[in-house]
Amino acid sequence: MSVRFSGRTALVTGAGSGIGRTTALAFAAEGAHVVVAGRTAAPLDETVALIEARGGKALAVPADVSRAADWRDLVGAAVDRFGSLDVAVNNAAVFHGGTPLADLAEADWHAQFDINTTGVFLALQAQIRQMRTQPAGGAIVNIASTIGVHTRRPGVAAYAASKAAVTALTRAAALDHIADGVRINVVSPGAAATTMSLRPGESEAERVERVRHELPLGRVSRTEEVAAAVLYLASEDAASVVGTDLVVDGGGAL
Repeated sequence: MSVRFSGRTALVTGAGSGIGRTTALAFAAEGAHVVVAGRTAAPLDETVALIEARGGKALAVPADVSRAADWRDLVGAAVDRFGSLDVAVNNAAVFHGGTPLADLAEADWHAQFDINTTGVFLALQAQIRQMRTQPAGGAIVNIASTIGVHTRRPGVAAYAASKAAVTALTRAAALDHIADGVRINVVSPGAAATTMSLRPGESEAERVERVRHELPLGRVSRTEEVAAAVLYLASEDAASVVGTDLVVDGGGAL
């Protein structure tokens, strides 16, 4: 079994479900100590229980990623418990869709930017400040979306803008901090097997039929496939990959 992250500490936000939980489990399976973060304690505790049931080590830390103070506490908790912060995955996000730009409530605009973009900015600051003090530096993977830089959809202007900003922010931070030993990249998933890819009122079976005709691959990406891309970018296998945007979308952006 691969143990690319043996003895290393990985922090994953939005780890109570979906891509975040799958990514946390994948890191633990490859030997990492995993810190899982999100707003709600109960699903984080479930993720920790799943990791520990498989013999791994994990810590749940409830946090609001849009608050700088929470980020200081979160990084501090990771270092206090496991001794370092070697990998960080900034996955937490919110999605409010279905409203044309002219009718979008200002509160919805701010809510999506607060979590999706400012949350990543604050995360990067806290994570880099810790990683650049470590002899081995660290690796950061941000989660953007194909909706933004790669594709457009009606009714999702705020989400698209917030995720396009994550891609731009990632590349800027990668250039600023590779000399500090901190390697930063971004994964842009398309439709994946999570509730976010379901249209209002749509069942999973209906999504299967719809996507069969919409995507070149004929199906949504499995969360394990997105997690595999994240682990690659975080690993030494990608030691010379800096500031890249890795699209995982079944060909939807082609």
